[in-house]
Amino acid sequence: MQFPSNVGILAMDIYFPKQSVLQSQLEVYNGVADGKYTIGLGQNAMNFVGDREDVVSMSLSVVRSFFEKYAVSPMSIGRLEVGTESMVDKSKSIKSFIMNYFSECGNHDIEGVDNINACYGGTNSLFNAINWVESRSWDGRYALVIAADVAVYDKGPARPTGGAAAVAMLIGANAPIVFDSGLKSSYFAHAYDFYKPNPRSEYPTVDGKLSIECYLAAIDACYKGYSQKYETVNNVPFSLNETNFVIFHSPYNKLVKKGIGRMMLNDFLRNPDDAQYDSEMDKWRNICLDNSFHNKELERDFLKFSSDLYNEKVQPGVLLSKELGNMYCASIFASLISLVHNQRDNLIGKQILLFSYGSGLTSSIFSMRVVSSIDYIAQRTDIENALSSRIFFHPRIFNEKLELKQRRYMEKNYIPTDDLSLVENGRFYLDFVDEERRRFYKCVGVKGML
Repeated sequence: MQFPSNVGILAMDIYFPKQSVLQSQLEVYNGVADGKYTIGLGQNAMNFVGDREDVVSMSLSVVRSFFEKYAVSPMSIGRLEVGTESMVDKSKSIKSFIMNYFSECGNHDIEGVDNINACYGGTNSLFNAINWVESRSWDGRYALVIAADVAVYDKGPARPTGGAAAVAMLIGANAPIVFDSGLKSSYFAHAYDFYKPNPRSEYPTVDGKLSIECYLAAIDACYKGYSQKYETVNNVPFSLNETNFVIFHSPYNKLVKKGIGRMMLNDFLRNPDDAQYDSEMDKWRNICLDNSFHNKELERDFLKFSSDLYNEKVQPGVLLSKELGNMYCASIFASLISLVHNQRDNLIGKQILLFSYGSGLTSSIFSMRVVSSIDYIAQRTDIENALSSRIFFHPRIFNEKLELKQRRYMEKNYIPTDDLSLVENGRFYLDFVDEERRRFYKCVGVKGML
């Protein structure tokens, strides 16, 4: 078989729950200062699930939605990779639940399993899919990547940084969104910045200060490695001037702004005498990156210096992350969908730089180019219509739903009680959990059970 060319993303879709809460109302309800979440975090709203939906139902929903929208046969899928950190079972994969959809079509010959490491699993799933299509193991069929998560936190300062979504991506040859071969740099290390040690709870343990430090350190390391590889491949120095758009993993938008500022700081330190840099930057020419993660003056300066870069290269891709919240594994891919929605075919000929981060820690910077029309992806994802269908709840009800969900987490022999009308026709929901803690799902408006 001839090796494929232009391997990349052929199609995308996203599913997110209807239930949402406004960050401005959370500020009032929680008794915090005006702007703490809307300005301090940079978030507008956050969606969430009750006890009717979970990572499995969302994954099933986005798969069904994907095949409804695109002229792709389930029989044409040869690999299915799932990235998540919201597992409902310590052994059984989410991919195995999704296989019911393909089994109905007679397709049991699908490679791949779940990828788990905080918010990085979706990225690793994507890399596995690309590597498979580009390898001698490829059998000519497509790969389907699912990045899905429910981000939820205990009461306290982290709760407003939750969210939920599932993204589907079809990977194959002759794609309109093509990955840059040889241009990927990763940084892996051991850290307890965010982890989930309690099997009876969905809530993570979070070290906020260390999380920011790890996120910025990962940017430094990945950006340095990517720049070196770019210069080797293209024989020109790399800086943010060489790319058109930048997408970041987005726990909250303020951290994304810090991220683009950090990349600009790296560019400046490599060439501080470049005429493009403001004279005010000069005082930072001798700063040591490793000791600068919590330097508030440095942070403020580079937030200011990089504001135009943010508006030009980052802001076009932040719609869904600001409206839905932290989507963990789905985060950067929801931002890619936002960018496609915003720019459509203006992206043709443009390069997109992506930074993916997962606590613990795992991270990569990689890039892609848009080589042909992607307007059909924007039309089919139709995120404006999806956002307009959200139902906003009072923060009190939001908290009650989360507390009920936590009490029922991993319980046996129960039937969910959340309003079924909140799940759209043709989308999946958890019907019940039996005495053996086996989970059973149904699709609204469709007979039968998974």
